[in-house]
Amino acid sequence: MKTIIAVAAASLINCAFAQAEGPTFRVDPAWPRPLPEENGVQLVLGQVAGIAVDDRNGHVWIIHRPGTLLPDEVKDGKPVTHRCCKAAPPVIEFDATGNYLRGWAATDPKAQWPKQEHGIYIDPEGNVWLAGNDPADNQILKFTQDGKFLMQIGHAGQSEGSNSKTQLGRPAHMMLEPKTQELYVADGYGNHRVIVFDAKTGAYKRHWGAYGTLPNDEKQAAYDPKEPPAKQFGNPVHCVRLSSDGKVYVCDRVNNRVQVFEHSGKFVQEFRVEPATLSNGSVWDMVLSHDAAQKYLYVADGANGRIYVLNRADGKELSSFGRTGRMAGEFKWVHNIAIDRQGNLYTSEVGYGRRVQKFALVSF
Repeated sequence: MKTIIAVAAASLINCAFAQAEGPTFRVDPAWPRPLPEENGVQLVLGQVAGIAVDDRNGHVWIIHRPGTLLPDEVKDGKPVTHRCCKAAPPVIEFDATGNYLRGWAATDPKAQWPKQEHGIYIDPEGNVWLAGNDPADNQILKFTQDGKFLMQIGHAGQSEGSNSKTQLGRPAHMMLEPKTQELYVADGYGNHRVIVFDAKTGAYKRHWGAYGTLPNDEKQAAYDPKEPPAKQFGNPVHCVRLSSDGKVYVCDRVNNRVQVFEHSGKFVQEFRVEPATLSNGSVWDMVLSHDAAQKYLYVADGANGRIYVLNRADGKELSSFGRTGRMAGEFKWVHNIAIDRQGNLYTSEVGYGRRVQKFALVSF
């Protein structure tokens, strides 16, 4: 009887994959491996606010928030029990099979570490870029993979608004264009723009808001699906991704849309995703598929607990997977998404999700 049930369940899974349009994925519940102990005390994660893949070796990097451990894990900075718990270092590297390799935090006093960690990116040279989204976190930090501080853009303290050329506004995410050595920043939780810097010097290059227009910081009406799309980015401008054919994709989270631009900031098109979504919005993060044509967009929706597969050419939703929950393959505030060269997806969760998951590519 058990064999019949197992075969039937497998048939249902295979049928679901066959009916899905576009790529399909299966959660890997054994990834990552358990975190190690330190001096006999278990390391644990807080809210995992960023995830990225190093394309050179397939290693997965995360940034989490050690300050968000719960009272039953840490009290007054000390483990609650003899064995549990201690916050893992905020920056962690896993190998491709999910083994913990190392973790670190900044030790250089010149690096203004964010009060609330948010966003991580590994550039083609292996440098680690970090940001934060506390009201005072208006800077981006650049490190080597062993945590040596290299550079900072912006500084902690007061924001100067969406048209500043030197200061950021709670930046959420960043990505480098290797041909031009330009760093594109989703800026962010405070500002309403994309801003571009020289990745080597930190010099300002250009910026723009929604539809390629000049951004402003006027108070915006709450999102209403019955109203025309907003003329400004909302808060947060939560991700920026670059395609191999010269397009810039921007996550306008609370306005439930992806906007597409040329590198110059010229507007190309927009895709609305789950437009009925209120609250925290539907477009939290996205990555482009691993094929040469980058045919698909994978959009992470923290509010609805979904990953959507969109056709990149027109934004048509082809399929989705996941739902709200805490079991393997479910999501509680899926916050970021990353992809490796084999097409496998990796997700991070904030709030009470506080974990990372791997979704292996099954069919493409």
